[in-house]
Amino acid sequence: MHDQDHPAPAAPTTRVGVVGLGAMGLGMARSLRAAGFHVAVHDLRADVAADFAREGGAAYDSAGDLAADVDVLVGVVVNSAQVESVLFGDGGAAHRLRPGSVYVMCSTVDPAFSAQLEGRLGELGVRFLDAPISGGAARAATGELTMMTSGSPEAYALADPVLDAMSTTVYRLGDTAGLGSKVKIVNQLLAGVHIAAAAEAMALGIKAGVPTEALYEVITHSAGNSWMFENRMAHVLAGDYTPLSAVDIFVKDLGLVLDSARPQKFPLPLSATAHQMFLQASASGLGGEDDSAVIKIFPGIELPEPKPVPTPAPAPASQKEN
Repeated sequence: MHDQDHPAPAAPTTRVGVVGLGAMGLGMARSLRAAGFHVAVHDLRADVAADFAREGGAAYDSAGDLAADVDVLVGVVVNSAQVESVLFGDGGAAHRLRPGSVYVMCSTVDPAFSAQLEGRLGELGVRFLDAPISGGAARAATGELTMMTSGSPEAYALADPVLDAMSTTVYRLGDTAGLGSKVKIVNQLLAGVHIAAAAEAMALGIKAGVPTEALYEVITHSAGNSWMFENRMAHVLAGDYTPLSAVDIFVKDLGLVLDSARPQKFPLPLSATAHQMFLQASASGLGGEDDSAVIKIFPGIELPEPKPVPTPAPAPASQKEN
């Protein structure tokens, strides 16, 4: 059910556009350019798009203008409302994409929205790939993402080299949209619950008086470890809540998890609790901080302070430049 190790051709002729140059989209655009694609971009922050264009490629003032000049348009925006705006808003891309071109949606959305979008674009002759991503900003920048995709064989035929340039693994989950989004929803359930559980565990250890460095060392070498504990609690130890993935992302994503289960009356007690924890953090003014900041909702604990950046010692006179 998955495909990997299919490198893009040395000199790809497919013209690729990327809409949304956030932490993930910018890295993905750079990965595509590094693979030899001509990459054009659009972002609401014109200065960010212009900076990318100065590195190579082109920047467009609207998603529609960009869409008219590409074969594959990759959307890396936050939610379904932004996808709707990119495609069908003022200056939108849907009616400017040429018949036979492909829109690759990397956003985390309700699977039902994804399925509807495939139909709406199909009426315009545009192919669609449901293609949520996982891996974080660092892997986006190196073309090492995991992609959870579904769509028609015709969409894959054109988009395959583009997907391969952005990822190490492309999972093909079916020939209709929605399946990729369903798998991403399950992934986000686990990611959100694991972050919330990691924060609760670290907070308990701190409250109990365990030195944070020692606690982190033991847990990351014990059966209770998780990827999220190891990754996110390192942010807590550093006192660095610079948002790589923000609290509000999990307010949204765990909300989608719960919404997707509600019509089936399917209980998700851990997801609901984790969602409330992220909501509490957001309501406390932490929505824009790294999602590890959910630990700040726990009372009566003293969290590590940011570590000072060491000031380099002056070089000896003999090593100073002339």
